[in-house]
Amino acid sequence: MRTYGDLFRVPQFVPLFASSAAKTMGTTVSGLALGTLVYAATGSPLLSALSMFGSSFAQVVGATALMSAADRLPPRAALTVLAAALGLGTAVLAIPGLPVWAIFVVLFGLGLVASLGGGVRQGLLTELLPERAYVLGRSVLNASVGITQICGFALGGLLLTTLTPRGTLLAAAALDLAAALIAYFGLGHRPARASGRPSVAATWRINVRLWSSAPRRYVFLALWVPNGLIVGCEALFVPYAPGHAALLFALAAAGMLAGDVLVGRFVPARWRERLAAPLRFLLAAPYLIFFLHPAPVLAAVAVTVASVGYAASLMLQERLVALTPSDVRGQALGLNSSAMMTMQGVGATLAGALAQYTSPALAMSVMAAASVLVTACLAPGLRPGPARQGLRSEPVTL
Repeated sequence: MRTYGDLFRVPQFVPLFASSAAKTMGTTVSGLALGTLVYAATGSPLLSALSMFGSSFAQVVGATALMSAADRLPPRAALTVLAAALGLGTAVLAIPGLPVWAIFVVLFGLGLVASLGGGVRQGLLTELLPERAYVLGRSVLNASVGITQICGFALGGLLLTTLTPRGTLLAAAALDLAAALIAYFGLGHRPARASGRPSVAATWRINVRLWSSAPRRYVFLALWVPNGLIVGCEALFVPYAPGHAALLFALAAAGMLAGDVLVGRFVPARWRERLAAPLRFLLAAPYLIFFLHPAPVLAAVAVTVASVGYAASLMLQERLVALTPSDVRGQALGLNSSAMMTMQGVGATLAGALAQYTSPALAMSVMAAASVLVTACLAPGLRPGPARQGLRSEPVTL
C-alpha cells in the first residue's frame, strides 16, 4: 500500500475520511466564529484565545477518566453519537445573549466529547490499515485536516461577512450533524477492540502503564509540548492582525497540508527518521521573527513555512504505534490526541495572558523560543536506538 488511491480502496476508509473531514470543518468554522464573537464582546486577547482553544482543557479530563471507552465501544455507534453531541453543543453556543461564562461551560462539555472521539477515530484507523500503512493513512487524514481547515476558514470568513457570528455557529453545527450521518450510514458494524466495561479505574491503569515506558514518554512529550506552544502563537492571530486572521489561519493549514503530503506520501521510510529532528525545529523557528512585528506579508510567509514542521508528528505517531500493544492503541492514540489538545489550550492561555500584558507580537516570539528550547531538551531521548525496539508486544495488564 503505497499511494493515496490504495487507501481509498480500503473498505470503510472513505466514510471514516469523510466523517472526519466534516467534523474538522465544523470545528474550524465554529472556532473562528466564536473567537470573533468573544473578542468583539470583550476586547480581550486572552478570552478570544481561550474561546478558540479553551475546550482543549477538558480533554485532559477525558484522557484521564473516559479514554478506556475508545477501545471498548463499537466505533460506528460511538462516532455517530459523539458527532451529534458536538453539533448540538455548537448550536447551544449560538443562543443569543449567552453569557461568556456559559460559553466556556459549553466548551468544556464539547472538549470532553472531542477527547473520546479522537481516540475512537484513531483506533479505528489502526484496525482498517496494516501497520506499515499507518503513516500513509495518518498523512491523508492530516492532509484532509489541512484542506478542510483552509476551506473552513475561508467558509467561516465568508459566513462572518454575510451572517452574524451566531449564524456562522449554526452552520458549523450543521457540519457536525453531517459528520454524524456519514458515520452512521457509511461505517459498518465492528465490535469493540477490547472487552470489559469502560471505567475511570481502567483508564487510569492503562494510562499509567503507557506512561511507564521511557521511550513512549519522550514521544508523548515531543508530540504535546512543542506543538502546544506553537498553537499558542496561532491563538494570537486575531489580536495580532484582526483583518488578516482568517488568511493566517488558512496559510497555517496550507503549510501543515504541504508537510503532511510531502512526508507521508513522497519521503521514503529510510529518510523520515533523518528529517524528524529538523522538522521539529522548523515548527517553531520561523515564529521568532514576530519579535520584529513583521508586516502581514512576511508574517504569512513565516506562518506557512513553520507549519510544514507539523509533519514531524507523523513520525512520532508512527513510533508511538510501534511501541504500543494493539488492544490499547485506541487509548494510547486518544491519550495523545487529548493531551495534545490540552497542551494547545495551555499554550493559548499562556500566549493570551502574555499578550494581555505585553503585545501579541512579543508573546508569539516568546512562545516560539520556548518551543525551540523544549525540542532541544527532548532530542536526546528521540534518537534512533535499541530503546525503540521490542516493546510492540509489551502486555498491558488491566
